[in-house]
Amino acid sequence: MDVIDPSAAVIVGQEVRKSWGKTAVHDGLTFRVEPGITALLGANGSGKTTLLGMILGLHKPDSGSLRVFGLDPSTAGHEIRGAVGYSPEHHTLPPDVRAHDLVRHIAELHGLPNRDATNRASDALWAVGLGEERFRPIGTMSTGQRQRVKLAQAIAHDPALVLLDEPTDGLDPVQRDQMLDLIRRCGTEFGINILLSSHLLEEVERVCDAVVILGGGQVVANGTIEELRGGGQGVVVVVDDHGADVAALLRARRIELHLDGNRITISSTDEAVLDLVRDAVAQVGTGLRRLHPRRLTLEEVFLGVALTDSLSSSASSAHGAAEEVVRARHG
Repeated sequence: MDVIDPSAAVIVGQEVRKSWGKTAVHDGLTFRVEPGITALLGANGSGKTTLLGMILGLHKPDSGSLRVFGLDPSTAGHEIRGAVGYSPEHHTLPPDVRAHDLVRHIAELHGLPNRDATNRASDALWAVGLGEERFRPIGTMSTGQRQRVKLAQAIAHDPALVLLDEPTDGLDPVQRDQMLDLIRRCGTEFGINILLSSHLLEEVERVCDAVVILGGGQVVANGTIEELRGGGQGVVVVVDDHGADVAALLRARRIELHLDGNRITISSTDEAVLDLVRDAVAQVGTGLRRLHPRRLTLEEVFLGVALTDSLSSSASSAHGAAEEVVRARHG
């Protein structure tokens, strides 16, 4: 029997390809997921759920290599599924079953004895805030409560990895905030590795340490959010007051900038430009509160990687996917 290697990378993909019939879903995915909370980010239809299925060993790649804790899901799917919790996107929970009974049953399917599964089910439901509601039939619960049940059944057997497919789907803003807090807690307090599939940039920025971005059937970016955002472009200047006057002096020197109150964003990092900033602040007679490199937002990273890839055959679809994700953020 194969045994997962907890010291190995959580997931490694090399040139993974997958098609359904004549439709290519993945065209050479190469990526790496390290311990922590990682987002699988992409527009709807970008193949996120298909990739989750391959990670679980439910679908086999047409070609390429995929490893989960060092094991091949195609040949060691049973062992991998025993160490992985999964929360599906769609609400497929049986309405007449009590939450505790369902979570206990899933834990037993993962190999826990009945007594341990019973205790773990209670612990998991308390952890997600459903301790008082754990004996209610799932069909009587709200959408937010059902999403919590799905999270509870995914973590009850103490997995090494949890796959969450659109875990905030159907939730109102308050419920979404609560769910994201729970996910972050699972990763930080419980020490569970999490791969969160989402098309919402705000979710990713809030809870994730790293990201795998899908677009056009390929991985268009992979790394920690800090790495991808990097040092950004330009600098941010914050003055005590009279920001418009400082901006006017800089524009007179043909410096491109964006003014927002007393916050000035400048596209250049040239040392001569920084000297002009200091001169303008001194000339106006205000105080320089902050001057630091501007960091890219994840939205800019997502759009930028698609644009950078504009010479590839998949660029237009990757950029279209990026725009769809950005629309989801602002919609």
